[in-house]
Amino acid sequence: MNHEGIGRRMVRRLLLLVLCMFLLSIIVFFMARLAPGDPLQSFYGDALELMTEAEKDAARVRLGLDAGLISQYVHWLGQVMQGDFGLSFKYKMPVLAVMKPLLGNTLLLGFLAYIIVFGLATVLAVFCALYEERFVDKAICKIGTVSYYIPGFWLGVVMVLVFSVNLGWLPSSGAYDVGRKGDILNRIQHLIMPLFVMVATHLWYYAYMIRNKLLDEVRKDYVLFAKAKGCSRREIVWKHCLRNVAPTIVNIMAISVPHITGGTVVVEAVFNYPGIGNLAVESAKYHDYNLLMVTVLLTGLAVFVSSFLAQTINEEIDPRMKDMEAVRW
Repeated sequence: MNHEGIGRRMVRRLLLLVLCMFLLSIIVFFMARLAPGDPLQSFYGDALELMTEAEKDAARVRLGLDAGLISQYVHWLGQVMQGDFGLSFKYKMPVLAVMKPLLGNTLLLGFLAYIIVFGLATVLAVFCALYEERFVDKAICKIGTVSYYIPGFWLGVVMVLVFSVNLGWLPSSGAYDVGRKGDILNRIQHLIMPLFVMVATHLWYYAYMIRNKLLDEVRKDYVLFAKAKGCSRREIVWKHCLRNVAPTIVNIMAISVPHITGGTVVVEAVFNYPGIGNLAVESAKYHDYNLLMVTVLLTGLAVFVSSFLAQTINEEIDPRMKDMEAVRW
């Protein structure tokens, strides 16, 4: 094993990650501050209308909003380098203190949805590849296409009306009932509908891509050779084709992170689920700059890290990719 080569690749990717996060922070910082709206409204609420212009100017000085945008960014970046992400204008608390109790909820929902979506997508894709152009394959394709085009917010509202309002089987909002944070069964009850909406609206999109990649693999020459040797279609698809398209599946999983993350924002809004997605929407709505910066950067970090992990995993699955990267550099 070439430890020196591995070390160089890791250093390059770490530097690239830092550069990406730096550029993302610049874009979000200036776009947020150039958007119309007054962050003082978020901090003072209705009391802002009773303040004089002198009091408003003094408030901007206290919150660091009086300097030029470049100076504000340099000041913000200097604080971040010291581990201080600033104060939330809306909650009047440190940003990290606001996010800490909500981060676990979003990670739980997003991780479970991610695993279920790709687990079921792979199984569905293999099943369709085994029975290509038969009734089962056609039925799954049609049902999957219909489910993909159902708006997530509409499906969520319908589920709340049916299972919460009419039947009373499931809670309509929250991550858990008051005082039952550690109750696993109660958390599962609150997760059922949000998870169902996320899986139903994302599953077929990825299952269809994996299905097509498998079908392309099934038509290659080595499959004909395997059939000539007496291998069954099931054995060929599971043992050979699926393994060969594994790097593609990993890449699809990597690029799906922002897609599924966007789905959590919709689901959290519909079910009033306390998480980072809901917090990001609120921070943008109320011009809570510091909170918006951290929520967006955290999402960007997840996207970048997943891409780098996918590339690393692909290199382990297919060592030829290491040689390709060495040539590029």
